[in-house]
Amino acid sequence: MSELAPVPSQLSARVLGLAQLGLIVIDADLRIVMWNQWMASRSGKSAHRVLGQDLFDLYGELRGQRLEQAVLSALQSNLPQTLSPALNPSPFPLYPAGSWGGERVEQAVSVTPFNEGKERFCLIEVSDISAIVGRERQLRSQAEALRAQSYVDGLTGIANRRHFDVAMDRELRRAMRNEGQLSLLLMDIDSFKAYNDHFGHQQGDACLTLVAEAFASMLQRPADLAARYGGEEFAAVLPDTSAEQAARHAEAIRAKIASLNIHHAPAATRPHVTMSIGVATFDKEHLNDVAAMLAAADSCLYAAKKAGRDCVIVYRPQADAA
Repeated sequence: MSELAPVPSQLSARVLGLAQLGLIVIDADLRIVMWNQWMASRSGKSAHRVLGQDLFDLYGELRGQRLEQAVLSALQSNLPQTLSPALNPSPFPLYPAGSWGGERVEQAVSVTPFNEGKERFCLIEVSDISAIVGRERQLRSQAEALRAQSYVDGLTGIANRRHFDVAMDRELRRAMRNEGQLSLLLMDIDSFKAYNDHFGHQQGDACLTLVAEAFASMLQRPADLAARYGGEEFAAVLPDTSAEQAARHAEAIRAKIASLNIHHAPAATRPHVTMSIGVATFDKEHLNDVAAMLAAADSCLYAAKKAGRDCVIVYRPQADAA
């Protein structure tokens, strides 16, 4: 079998020029002995300009950084090193070919030591992973958007029942763990069936949206959650809120909805759209799980309906014990 002929230097140069990654070779003194066209077109520095220079004099910002540590370690141990793109996204000041400005390209960098005769060198390979990183960001963004949509009511734009369930469970666990306070409001638009029957479902949806926006605007703290519980029923999760504070919140919400002056159907109890609200507050003896708090708030909501609607009723554990 005949031996393969050595690759001509002209062909090697051509291949290096066509390579779709940056190739840098430095000697044991960290001087650049090779700098391919890919590096030149993205750094704005030609091979003629950089050959013979100390890589870390040329790029002073790399002094003391992970790349310098990787190069020194590779030269000493004769073992290849790889920089994590997550921790070192853009070590070299490289830009899209020909631009030499704007945002740096995202980079994956590997360092490979090798010997040529008695001399030690390092090959530094630089890949542009901007497109890959961009796709990953887009996928993450899409996943976050889908996750957000799964927690948002499609009609009103506030939290949906799923979000409410997660928040209620989380906040109750926190209240139990820290011996803190937590209140729940369950509220219902009064005579909403009559509204829908008279004005139609499209106008009914508009009414729900107006009420939801007004209700949500009354919850100012980041931890408070306004949710559509189902149909014309809404809920509020109020961490660090006592029964008295929750009653005041509920009354303010009730008054806000009444102040919208949304004309009601002729068959409704009141001339304008109103809301009845039931309030329940966590306590270790009586209301110490989600189901118990929901049942208590719902019973108060029912009592508010029985009491004539457009009112707030607060659950009193001692009344049950009496």
